[in-house]
Amino acid sequence: MAHVSDLIASDIEEYLSQHERKSLLRFITCGSVDDGKSTLIGRLLYESKMLFEDQLAAAEADSKKWGTQGGDIDFALLVDGLAAEREQGITIDVAYRFFSTDRRKFIVADTPGHEQYTRNMITGASTADVAVILVDARKGVLTQTRRHSFLVSLIGIRKVVLAINKMDLVDFSQDVFGRIDADYRAFAAQIGLTDITSIPLSGLKGDNIVEPSARTGWYHGPTLMAFLESCEIDETRLQHGPLRLPVQWVNRPNLDFRGFCGLIASGTVRPGDRIRVQPSGRESRVARIVAYGGDWPQAVAGQSVTLTLEDEIDISRGDVISAADAPAEVADQFECTLVWMADEPMLPGRPYLLKLATRTVTATVTEPKYKVNVNTLEHLAAKTLALNEIGVCNIALDRPVAFDPYEVNRDTGGFILIDRLSNNTVGAGMLHFALRRAHNIHLQHLDIDKAARARLMGQQPAVLWFTGLSGAGKSTIANLVEKKLYALGHHSYLLDGDNVRHGLNKDLGFTDADRVENIRRVAEVAKLMVDAGLIVLTAFISPFRSERALARGLLEEGEFIEVHVDTPLDVAEGRDVKGLYKKARRGELKNFTGIDSPYEPPENPELRVNTVECDAEQAAERVIERLRQLGRIS
Repeated sequence: MAHVSDLIASDIEEYLSQHERKSLLRFITCGSVDDGKSTLIGRLLYESKMLFEDQLAAAEADSKKWGTQGGDIDFALLVDGLAAEREQGITIDVAYRFFSTDRRKFIVADTPGHEQYTRNMITGASTADVAVILVDARKGVLTQTRRHSFLVSLIGIRKVVLAINKMDLVDFSQDVFGRIDADYRAFAAQIGLTDITSIPLSGLKGDNIVEPSARTGWYHGPTLMAFLESCEIDETRLQHGPLRLPVQWVNRPNLDFRGFCGLIASGTVRPGDRIRVQPSGRESRVARIVAYGGDWPQAVAGQSVTLTLEDEIDISRGDVISAADAPAEVADQFECTLVWMADEPMLPGRPYLLKLATRTVTATVTEPKYKVNVNTLEHLAAKTLALNEIGVCNIALDRPVAFDPYEVNRDTGGFILIDRLSNNTVGAGMLHFALRRAHNIHLQHLDIDKAARARLMGQQPAVLWFTGLSGAGKSTIANLVEKKLYALGHHSYLLDGDNVRHGLNKDLGFTDADRVENIRRVAEVAKLMVDAGLIVLTAFISPFRSERALARGLLEEGEFIEVHVDTPLDVAEGRDVKGLYKKARRGELKNFTGIDSPYEPPENPELRVNTVECDAEQAAERVIERLRQLGRIS
């Protein structure tokens, strides 16, 4: 094969044809901070002749301003694009770079080394075939090396290059290389990483990057570039699996065409194939495969297509079209591994959005089973997960979804968790299996429903959710409202915060996690009482918007009426009937709302009552009047 530059000059069409046929390898670089990842990638780009003259000129200019190599080119600056990265000499965000050699095309993701940016590493690793894990020859295997290796194993990357870098700083010692290699392999074996190629390198000086180094005569393995060009990747593996097409869009341009669009996650599809739509379970056959250029006789994993079916079936975005003889599983409760990526801790019972393939549903982590110490791989008891912690958890969804275990299919087994209020990604996870109870427990049909019970009572059931600081007057006002409802002949029940904690929730404390679980249980009980036809009143601080949103989401439109008992902190503290604020101020009462635990006031409550402007009796009358306005009572 002619050299690339010669071929471009002589026959551009042949070059493009050869370039199109090259295989594509996606790999990541990871490891601890200052191990030299960005420098290594910069050197790869430089040695593979993938830099234009203006890029080299810019690198030389930037090296004088930001560089750490004196008058020489600082290759890290070819990758580190953020100003903060250049100023600190570290990688913060994931940097993607494309380059090509005569033999293969590459996409490399340079992932952060700092522990606080471990969450960013998940992004780069999610689609990679190979992980290049760098180790500073002077420091050996560090905590972050183990953490990244554990994540690599979790994400399903099986080929690892142990790049023992900065060998020039240890005089290219074979003993140092051998010791680090042995240490890493001992740890890797515990997490299932066995396909490991160790290479002694100097990213800065270029040793064993592209050409074998004369300074490592004792090393007889491949250079880094030789390994990347020759390692085997199974580009057709997903094509051999059963069909999975998560529906991204229903294409309905006119009355005569309804197509279901999406990227084929695995398998092969042809016209006439029998398919099953999940989670509904309805079956049909593929009529046409519509894509660029017209109808296709076949489509495979990795291609985006539109399928039409022989039968009219209700299919929506998020449904999965599967092979009828090998369908995906369907469940709403799972065991999973969860990597927490948010500064705020994960709270069991809090509702999050879960995105799996093209489906977005509401999810709660019901219980963490344990978290993993990445140094020892020990399983540690955990009630929550903090930033960058990894745990095995049970998770429950608000509806069944189609899925595959992550080890079978990354696309239909990997998910992210999203904060419902901020819309930030807070976690990434891998589904293991459906919990047995997801299959064994089913909703039982009941002939007497909520509407029938409400008719018998002659009222419209609802939840009056009183929220506010301790001492705001929630219980006092709620008690007066219930007395007025009773006098009007309505059937009601008051769930008071203190009373509930004497029974149903007596096992819970006042940590954020316990507060979330406290409100989750109350919301579920309130839902049952509304189903019984009652008007339910709840008087709880309920400090977090997410949990109040969960309670609202359990009920039908109009049934949840949020009443913000709006009392300033100084007024509530001045009342201090129970003496709780004084204890909190003295440090005798931890996690007290308004002092050392936050209160998130409602943004759009159905009613806001300012207890500075009115007394409890007037506030109760306002609640009754609001109920009449909303049509819940006459």
